[in-house]
Amino acid sequence: MSTLSKRVLQRIDKLGFIGPFIANTQDTPKLQALRLSHFIGSGYHGTMNWMAETEQRRVHPNQMWPEARTAILLGMNYGPDIDPLITLDQSDKATISVYARNKDYHDLMKGRLKEIAGLIAHEHEAEVKVFVDTAPLMEKPLAQLAGLGWQGKHTNLVNRDYGSWLFIGSILTDVELTPTKSEIDHCGSCRACLDICPTDAFPTSYQLDARRCISYLTIEHAGPIDHELRAQMGNRIYGCDDCLAVCPWNKFAKTASEIKLKAREDLNAPTLTELCQLDETGFRTLFSGSPIKRIGWHRFIRNVLYAIGNSKNPDLIDVARSHLDSSDPVVKEAAEWAIARITH
Repeated sequence: MSTLSKRVLQRIDKLGFIGPFIANTQDTPKLQALRLSHFIGSGYHGTMNWMAETEQRRVHPNQMWPEARTAILLGMNYGPDIDPLITLDQSDKATISVYARNKDYHDLMKGRLKEIAGLIAHEHEAEVKVFVDTAPLMEKPLAQLAGLGWQGKHTNLVNRDYGSWLFIGSILTDVELTPTKSEIDHCGSCRACLDICPTDAFPTSYQLDARRCISYLTIEHAGPIDHELRAQMGNRIYGCDDCLAVCPWNKFAKTASEIKLKAREDLNAPTLTELCQLDETGFRTLFSGSPIKRIGWHRFIRNVLYAIGNSKNPDLIDVARSHLDSSDPVVKEAAEWAIARITH
């Protein structure tokens, strides 16, 4: 088997990645296929129909690319420099998931991964494919197999040195490289991530019901959110970090060094008033280059209105009223709900 050259290793480090961690695709654990089948069979994927449609391609890397022999996993740290949950008790502010407080990591990482993959392709005369959470590839199980971390009880990756704050980048290649040591589960009896979830989105350890997950509800779900669940969302308007932030392994976490992943000051604790007053142009301008932009203005305003309703702050009624004549029925209903929740 081959190994990566010193030149490639130096470039990986220079571009801000952690790794490399290497796995033989043939060693992909069958347990993950069973977990995926249970997830979809239970309807936990909600309206993410693409997960069911691509299930057979997801169960194994070679289902997507038969010639793949090696998976190279790279991490990128996005550790926050402040407590990501500090705004949850500030009812006039909005809480945005840490990963979305600056540039879209997909764009940032993909270009750098392509550069590394190009070097590998040249040096090994190999075919390569690059992935950043945008293809039917189960990256977290591969990351555990390669030793980058393990899937915690919240189903996210945990690393002993960086806690929960890692993005995963993957390179598949048809050349065989020497694998690195796989990681084992270090969660033990801890269930902090399960117990903190405000919507009880974990039926049991290592299982997530996305239909109750605030990240899914605020980002993927297009229609109105169930009244019971929206009332539990608090002021979380894009994503949710509760289960990540509470992990004890974060005591070893490091603050992100990549400037494009450091939180913008204006997104650490934006006011609900200023966000609710954004028109579509203002929304696109404020979130240019941000992952938030992809959910669109209407869904974003829906989320902000739910947070206003949960604030029960009479001072926010007027700004909610400005959306009562919205052409979007979901936004209109959200405004009505917010006003009723405050006044009643």
